[in-house]
Amino acid sequence: MKGIVSYDAMETIRNTNEWMGASARAIASYPVFALYPHPAFKLMSAWGRVTERSFARMVIKPDWQIPPIPGDQGQDHIVYVEPVMKRPFGDLVHFRVARREVQPRKVLLIAPMSGHYATLMRSTVTSLLPDCEVYVSDWHNARDIPVSEGKFDIEDYTQYLVDFIRHLGPDTNVIAVCQPAPLALAATAILAEDHPTSQPRTLTLIGGPVDPDAAATEVTDFGNRMTMGELEHTVIQSVGFKYRGAGRMVYPGLAQLASFIAMNAETHARAFIDKIWSEARGTGSEGDKHNKFYDEYLAVMDMTAEFYLSTVERIFKNLEIANNQFVVNGRRVDIGKITDVAIMTVEGSNDDISAPGQCVAALDLCTGVPAERKQQHLEPGAGHYGIFAGKSWRLNIRPLVLDFIDDHMSVPDSIKPKKRRARGGVAADCGVNDPIGDSSKLAV
Repeated sequence: MKGIVSYDAMETIRNTNEWMGASARAIASYPVFALYPHPAFKLMSAWGRVTERSFARMVIKPDWQIPPIPGDQGQDHIVYVEPVMKRPFGDLVHFRVARREVQPRKVLLIAPMSGHYATLMRSTVTSLLPDCEVYVSDWHNARDIPVSEGKFDIEDYTQYLVDFIRHLGPDTNVIAVCQPAPLALAATAILAEDHPTSQPRTLTLIGGPVDPDAAATEVTDFGNRMTMGELEHTVIQSVGFKYRGAGRMVYPGLAQLASFIAMNAETHARAFIDKIWSEARGTGSEGDKHNKFYDEYLAVMDMTAEFYLSTVERIFKNLEIANNQFVVNGRRVDIGKITDVAIMTVEGSNDDISAPGQCVAALDLCTGVPAERKQQHLEPGAGHYGIFAGKSWRLNIRPLVLDFIDDHMSVPDSIKPKKRRARGGVAADCGVNDPIGDSSKLAV
């Protein structure tokens, strides 16, 4: 009962702030105040609009809003978002491009379950669609899943990945971003041992904590500093009465958002102050960079308590993946069983979530994969968000990933583009040691 009260208290605070913003916007926008042209009313109205929008977005799942894909004949191809596998805790979603032949490059993007919806990867999906057939793991908000559906921890997550990859077939190219990188590695190892003909063709791991001890960050320091009992007592709550998952133990999205913002509080504060001033001056717009970014950033989802706690304990504290001691359904997963999958790691030198060294550790774990089928890339100056959705992804990393896929799968020469080479990146075989970069300004 205590957890439910805490959960509903957070929702009450959010709802109150949304109401205050709406009230300020409405009151300050009355035409009568135009007779007294004091700038305070414009500022009050601007604060109300920004505040109402910000707190309202926290409980709304964003739409994918994928733009049409231009065709060779000048026609636009509409993109339809279609679930191909539905599960209680997450769906496998296909982005079908209307009136276009199926692309030979089949890509499964494994989205992180770390507080934000899979739509955080909208720009990643959009950038890949012209060249690939794209699928995404679309995880559900735990507050909307009834308790009767049971638990969902990292073992269940790994089994979901196994099922998704098997469904798509052996010509799949998996790209795992951030949190799922170590679990995607484990899922591939399970397939290598149990269903070798269903293994993916390539596995690309982007900024993931395969070995959190390889380089310290605020995230790893927090995980090492807090005991499991402290974590469970301070962050785990029960879903409130207004949602279908009432009573389910979760790590609430609003609590996660508070920690996200606290990591870069000064940057976020400046962004909102600048937005309020631009709205007051009349220079703000519906589709400006602030709204586009924060509409996604503020939309958070609850994680099941068992998933969050098992991730901290088994991935960060016990280092089960890093030590090749991960267990699923009572059986050890041997990453060394992977032999036929080409593996690439991508890191950003300024990543303060998964610092350089944490992700590339996967290559040493894959002892059964020949050196010529391993590749790594360190992107200079890139933070966590940039390596999968920002400028660094668009200009440097995406071309390298597509080249990597082409080099390790059967793609007809007629559709193979010329080699794309990154600008200023550091690409190397697995023998190169990566330096630890500086912290990025904004982490997602």
